[in-house]
Amino acid sequence: MPRFFPVFVLAAAFLGRVAAADPPEFALAIKNHRFEPVELTVPAGTRIKLVVHNQDSTPEEFESHSLNREKVIPGGAKATIFIGPLSPGRYEFFGDFNQKTAQGVLVAQ
Repeated sequence: MPRFFPVFVLAAAFLGRVAAADPPEFALAIKNHRFEPVELTVPAGTRIKLVVHNQDSTPEEFESHSLNREKVIPGGAKATIFIGPLSPGRYEFFGDFNQKTAQGVLVAQ
């Protein structure tokens, strides 16, 4: 057996673990200065990848005090926000530039 075989096996095992460790992805849209969906359910105890697509032509800021996150998303752009792992509960977020309409909640179950 060639000498590189154990190194190859270890590298393949490591790469398999890295791919398996990718956090689950959830989508959130900003449309007409509102978040869609308004309520998004995610798994508790798991780090997640939240992809926010601002479909409006103006920028919006995803902000959440309970999640300790804020991110300005230009009009027509997408942003990735990593969150968690979260304890079970409700985590409110809002659009800082349109606070009256851009409201939502992340529910960790």
